[in-house]
Amino acid sequence: MGLVFTAVTGDLPMVRRVWSASCDASTGFSSAVKASSMIAFARTEAGVTVHVRGPETAGTSLTCPQGCEFFGVELRLGAYLPLHPPSGLTDLNDAVLPTLPGGRILLDGRDWEMPTEQNVDVFLDRLARAGLLAFDPAVDEIRHGERPRGMSERTAQLRFRRAVGISHRKLVSIEQAQDAARLLTAGSSIADVVTACGYYDQPQLARAMRWATGHTPGELRSGVSFLAL
Repeated sequence: MGLVFTAVTGDLPMVRRVWSASCDASTGFSSAVKASSMIAFARTEAGVTVHVRGPETAGTSLTCPQGCEFFGVELRLGAYLPLHPPSGLTDLNDAVLPTLPGGRILLDGRDWEMPTEQNVDVFLDRLARAGLLAFDPAVDEIRHGERPRGMSERTAQLRFRRAVGISHRKLVSIEQAQDAARLLTAGSSIADVVTACGYYDQPQLARAMRWATGHTPGELRSGVSFLAL
């Protein structure tokens, strides 16, 4: 079967969704652009590694090794670990957290119990209470074209980049491409997607899909394998 991927919507304030994946054979796939930060856990024969990952600003070809299992938390836009700012983690420049004997995680000089998919909410709540997982509410306002009262445009953009890791302009282009890719994989015509997602013409859409997913619009419509996470 290769790569098996599942995701469920999170019900925590700072979580967009929790996901898991496993590979019963070495499988190549395309990882599409994304704006959210995440915490991911990878289990191999060598043990478990814990990754803090930032936004991805281009589609990337990756391989899921045989026998590997993963799960992770995609954070709500504007949620991040202050010790590992998203701007320093972009494009697979992950921070790999140290792990200790007994399967514990070292963060901020303290050791934390390794979470599972079932109790990762407890882990995140503890991080938030300790100030190690933060959320900037100004991100939602700036994201929707508003500016917090009394904040200059320059300060707003700097604050947005600190919490998200990319500029607001880059976020807009990523979300536009994500919408287009979803429509194409659902079977919408290329012409309809150009209109629905605000591209100038089909060549611009094609360039955007190549950049965002590594595939052409036609390949996406044919069901080529890629992950939006």
